[in-house]
Amino acid sequence: MPDTLLTLLVATATAVVTALATGLLVTPRMEARKKRLGDVHAARDAFRTHLSRIASVCALLRQVPLPADGEPGWTPVMRQRLAGERERWWQQLDESTRWLIDNVAAYAESWGPQPLVVLAVQYAGNARMVLLSEREEVTKAEILIALTLPVQRQFFGWPWARARHAVADRQCFAQTIARINTEPAAP
Repeated sequence: MPDTLLTLLVATATAVVTALATGLLVTPRMEARKKRLGDVHAARDAFRTHLSRIASVCALLRQVPLPADGEPGWTPVMRQRLAGERERWWQQLDESTRWLIDNVAAYAESWGPQPLVVLAVQYAGNARMVLLSEREEVTKAEILIALTLPVQRQFFGWPWARARHAVADRQCFAQTIARINTEPAAP
């Protein structure tokens, strides 16, 4: 009987010490890690959302141009409404590129490979500068789409698509950056 009691006491003491050590040492670190990982994934999701918004808004801007003043079938009210809608789309581009540049540290470094980090930082900076430039709206939308699509595929495409298009995407991105740097920013 005394051996059983001693065994129970040792087992109970071991369980209490283990639970106490886990609660004091391991649990706080795991909770902090869980929060950091949640923040990283939230930043990645927001990055994806802003990339998609930029691509879709630029496509809309290219597909729905302002009609010429003398174009038939367009009343002044409809022209004004369309101009207001296009202005709202430009505002969305402004908000998205501002978020990208302001939060680049939150999402760029969450990817391990250095080339992806560089790609995210270059994308954020160049997309913002294109939007702030004095280029024509059509040119801005064209450049933003050319910048966004390869980045979007390399970060969020299917693994086989990323691998298959890695070289072409990097070349397309580099050519677009070269175009940005060689063309005048003002008309």
